[in-house]
Amino acid sequence: MSEREDVCIREFQENDVESIARLIHRTIDVCYTNVYPPRAVEFFKSFHSRDGILDRSKKGVILVAEHNEHVIGTGALVENEIYGVFVEPKMQGHGHGRAIMHELETRAIAKGHSEVALSVSLPSRKFYEGLGYEILQEAHLDVGEGQQLDFWKAKKSLQ
Repeated sequence: MSEREDVCIREFQENDVESIARLIHRTIDVCYTNVYPPRAVEFFKSFHSRDGILDRSKKGVILVAEHNEHVIGTGALVENEIYGVFVEPKMQGHGHGRAIMHELETRAIAKGHSEVALSVSLPSRKFYEGLGYEILQEAHLDVGEGQQLDFWKAKKSLQ
């Protein structure tokens, strides 16, 4: 368990799934709606559905950040890939995402990984570059009806 101010970072428990899904979907609504086309926003929500979260919890580890017993952030590590790092929009910019990433990277190192990979959304590029992630390539996903989801593939070498 890790702490930042009065925020606790702990491992996911199955009864966290609804809180995590609500947090992620709320964050997508606030941070992605004006950046991505509607079908891309729906793709993100589908990818981070309750079932998607439970699947990642079985394949790897999901972390939960809490403040005053409310879930304010999350992130997952499956093998050497990081998924679903989200922080409550009102809590962004206070180092909580950085703390979640640090803990995920620490766990990757403990599992013997020398690098981690992730997909970078349009609104999060500056955040990940600030953490030392190297953008490798642009990527696009056709989400139908002439709409696409643009993102970058990135990696970071771990010390």
